[in-house]
Amino acid sequence: MHTAYLDHGGPIPLAHRGFSRDGLENSMAAFAAAVDLGFCYVETDVHTTRDEVVVAVHDASLDRVTDRAGEIAGMPWREVRTARIGGVEPVPTLEELLGTWPDLRVNIDIKSPGAITPTVRVIERARAHDRVCIASFSDRRRRETLRRMSRPVVTSAGQAVGAAFRAAATLPGPARRWGVARALRHVDGLQVPVQHSGLALVTPATVAAAHGAGAFVHVWTINDPDQMHRLLDLGVDGLVSDRADLLKDVLVARGQWC
Repeated sequence: MHTAYLDHGGPIPLAHRGFSRDGLENSMAAFAAAVDLGFCYVETDVHTTRDEVVVAVHDASLDRVTDRAGEIAGMPWREVRTARIGGVEPVPTLEELLGTWPDLRVNIDIKSPGAITPTVRVIERARAHDRVCIASFSDRRRRETLRRMSRPVVTSAGQAVGAAFRAAATLPGPARRWGVARALRHVDGLQVPVQHSGLALVTPATVAAAHGAGAFVHVWTINDPDQMHRLLDLGVDGLVSDRADLLKDVLVARGQWC
């Protein structure tokens, strides 16, 4: 499935939780900093408050990144909105993120089952189907989110589909092509780390296998310029980075920034 989300003239650069050198991840200031650098793709995570307001926060609780504590799912929005990321920035809603930059493309990692329906509602209200990619470690959450959408959106594989792909990519010849195509038949691509538990996930063979099935390969979270160059040389389709500034420099140097 193809939407405008994938229309890009080169490797897709994704600013991981926006861009902040000061620990202000998933804040409007961090997203604005990425946009100011020229990024048209950002990655974020979503949870929902007790009253089903969708917030752009990675953790299930406020404890790590804000000056408040508590599980987001157990708190009403009126309380969550008083928290300050790094003590200074308010917690943004997904609706605010999509509405502030109507052309910004957003990779949305759905972190909990309770976030599924409220996130769908936000995307539907914003009519943002063509500029989002739905991701989740849970393929069940991903499937349920897509099922509730009125229109298709781009989506990436969860852990179970990723494992099926890796197993299929080791098969010989025609069996590999058939197995990879079957594993990836309901997703548009893979978003993976370079390796997991000592197993290399991004290799010439896995990239070629994914591309053979028409799937993209995005790699996270890459903050070292040398590694960025190596992965781009392999032909990956996108990089997710905390260091949007360095990623832009690498792509500019390679003539791949657009």
